[in-house]
Amino acid sequence: MAHMATAPVSAPTVGFDLDMTLIDSRPGIRACYLELSERTGTYIDADLAVTRLGPPLAEELAHWFPADAIPAMADLYRSLYPAIAITASPALAGAREAIAAVRAAGGRAIVVTAKYEPSAKLHVEHLGLAPDAVIGDLWAEQKAVALREHGASVYVGDHLGDVRGARTAGALSVAVATGPCSAAELTAAGADVVLADLTGFPSWLAGYRPARA
Repeated sequence: MAHMATAPVSAPTVGFDLDMTLIDSRPGIRACYLELSERTGTYIDADLAVTRLGPPLAEELAHWFPADAIPAMADLYRSLYPAIAITASPALAGAREAIAAVRAAGGRAIVVTAKYEPSAKLHVEHLGLAPDAVIGDLWAEQKAVALREHGASVYVGDHLGDVRGARTAGALSVAVATGPCSAAELTAAGADVVLADLTGFPSWLAGYRPARA
């Protein structure tokens, strides 16, 4: 029975956010907004838009389009996205190593993101990140649904919404300061651990497991 009690920690399921946690999606998203602007004749400040990644697409589109146009604009953006944004978006430093560290611990690595799920899957396939599952279209507290379903004990993200998602799921919140939120903001929001980036994640995980086992 003792072995069963320690199994969730010694072989953890770790959730990762995608945009600005595992990948630098800014170049691809910027290009996609510029193309959307070109197609629609509507001004979009793409440089500004990529400074506030995290929330769902519709929230950003609301800054540039009237409410009744947003569903159609979201469809157009998503139709443009695969050809424009996937190859333009590199993995962030430490992303592959972070997933590998979870695997080396005998655990499962899943991606839980607000991004449109088909687009999220294209990103991880293109970069060869190979998580055990990719769940999209979930933002902030909604992420807790997937985290609970997959039994995730840790959730890694870059946004205040990711901290809220982890806390709602009862998972440990590990935050990386690679997105729009500073380390101080992430700490103030209640993140349990704040790392500069994912390069520090493997050593943190190695220390976390014996400490919690």
